[in-house]
Amino acid sequence: MLNRKSLNPDDGPVAAYGARLRSAREARSWTQEQLAEEMECSSQHISALETARKPPTLHSARKADEAFGLLGTAPESFERAYRDMKNGSLLEGFPEYVRHEARAAEIRLFEVGAIPGLLQTPEYATAIEQSVVTHGAIPPEQAAERIDFLAQRQASVVRPVPPVVIVVLDESCIRRLVGGPQVMDGQLASLIEFAEQPHTVLQVAPFSLGERRPFKRLVNLLTMPDRSVMSYVESETQGLLDRELTSVLPLVRTYHQLQGVSLSQTASVDMIDQVRKGIS
Repeated sequence: MLNRKSLNPDDGPVAAYGARLRSAREARSWTQEQLAEEMECSSQHISALETARKPPTLHSARKADEAFGLLGTAPESFERAYRDMKNGSLLEGFPEYVRHEARAAEIRLFEVGAIPGLLQTPEYATAIEQSVVTHGAIPPEQAAERIDFLAQRQASVVRPVPPVVIVVLDESCIRRLVGGPQVMDGQLASLIEFAEQPHTVLQVAPFSLGERRPFKRLVNLLTMPDRSVMSYVESETQGLLDRELTSVLPLVRTYHQLQGVSLSQTASVDMIDQVRKGIS
């Protein structure tokens, strides 16, 4: 008990999770070793979770729920706490945006510098997340969960009546080498396949547009089944989901202007094919 570390839940969501895990353990009068046996891990891992030296994973949260007899979807479950924490690490507005995206009748995307998540191959997405891990921003477990989340997001738009998906990519998206030649070749081939689908449109905004390119950052526009429209835009530190027509409709008009000055789908696919040949 002399080495017992005091916990302050206000230090952040990981600390709050750890304090709650310790509280639940002590309510059962369990030692860390006993909880570790229930969760099929080491006592050192329990200690790291309780003192916020390690963030929880989905696997460990589910094991905690099994140990304490909690239903994973219940408000008091550790899985729910984990998922709330994971969503809380995303930019504001993005989790809600994804829920609407899964129901949208039409999705319009614009991206600079990287292929948008909805069109990423697993290998391309893995390369991006591995880079984030290498820089120490997130642990490998969180990277794996992000990739799993992306797969679920992509699956949500595969429906009997799929949404119309219109994508304009800044030329930088197709020229920025991610994951090496083989990964990039597969990603570019996937873009060409995307363009061939009957419910999709793919265009490239070429570098030659210069200052005439109207958007500088990611812009997503959703048209819902009831024909309401919402937008999602991001800065480096904040995401904003907006349903106000006074601010959304100007973005819709600007998106149409962007399509007008971008390459046609045929010319865009030709450019992508040429870039692909250049990296193979």
